[in-house]
Amino acid sequence: MTTRAVRQTTGTKTPTDRTVPADPTVPADPTTLADSPTPVSGAEPIRRLLRAAAVIATLPYLALKAAWLAGSRIGIPDGSVLLDPGPFFTVANAVTLVMDACVIVLALLLTRPWGRRVPGWLLVVPVFTATGLLTPIVTGFPGQILVRALGWGAGDAVKAARAPFLDDWVYFVVYPGFIIQGLALAGLFVPYARERWGRCLRGVLGARLPSPTGVVAGAAAAVGAAVGAIHLYWAFGGTAWLDAERVAQYSVESGLVSAVHGLCALAAGVGALLLARGGAITARWPLALAWVGSSAALSWGLFLFTAMLAPEVGDPERTSSVIFVAYIGQVLAGCLSAAVLARFTRSRLTA
Repeated sequence: MTTRAVRQTTGTKTPTDRTVPADPTVPADPTTLADSPTPVSGAEPIRRLLRAAAVIATLPYLALKAAWLAGSRIGIPDGSVLLDPGPFFTVANAVTLVMDACVIVLALLLTRPWGRRVPGWLLVVPVFTATGLLTPIVTGFPGQILVRALGWGAGDAVKAARAPFLDDWVYFVVYPGFIIQGLALAGLFVPYARERWGRCLRGVLGARLPSPTGVVAGAAAAVGAAVGAIHLYWAFGGTAWLDAERVAQYSVESGLVSAVHGLCALAAGVGALLLARGGAITARWPLALAWVGSSAALSWGLFLFTAMLAPEVGDPERTSSVIFVAYIGQVLAGCLSAAVLARFTRSRLTA
């Protein structure tokens, strides 16, 4: 693959026209990547299909959110706090509606020619956020369905202990849409990133990152391990630091959700540590761990922490401080891991 050729009118090459080494461990000039991507042959029909799937999958959620903002009570049972939503739920519904509508924009951006001209950060930030919010759903909800199929679902006593919130059918309409969105965006973004920045992200990790980044990675690993251990403890039925209401609501289904959050925090720490240490490990696996783990830990930690502070959802006075620490720890692990990921990527792009 060659860089942009600066040619004279006679058609001969100038000395600035050179051939980039074929070794994938040698980073390419980042200024040429966005201008000269190499599309995968025959991929366009697949991209159109994934784009259509992502767009269609947003419709159920957008319709429900629009209906609730308009005052409808569809899917909301008697006794739910959503019947008389306060400012938190009103704002949350409006924000999440806009966020899901952004999936449509992302699907277009990743498949249309004008998407190549969008600055990298303006693309990466929303994709990072979408990855974080959708990953626990993509992994956790099918697991919950399997648990129910095996007869390990929440019993009558657990269901009775839960305050009414949404009708069950809402989750079976909305969550499959989220799963389709997550898979479709992943199927669109990975080839896009490979074409636009692939020469910088392939190969082995290479040299160790500078010492300050290593310290950040160590902190990410430590915090991720601590938060992961707490969530896994709760996932397997641990009751320490939980109030009586949370203990009464525990089931294998809810434990599976805690396990997913714990594994994402661990992945964030491990990915950051591997990126900072460098070596002969293939880069794509540590990159995937850091990307998915940090985005999920940061996004859901921030969401859960914010929800606990909302008067319509949580009661800060009754909630254990350890729960708040766990959620803050998720945010911290995600931020630290994301910082290492950004440092690693920048070092490869500017090498």
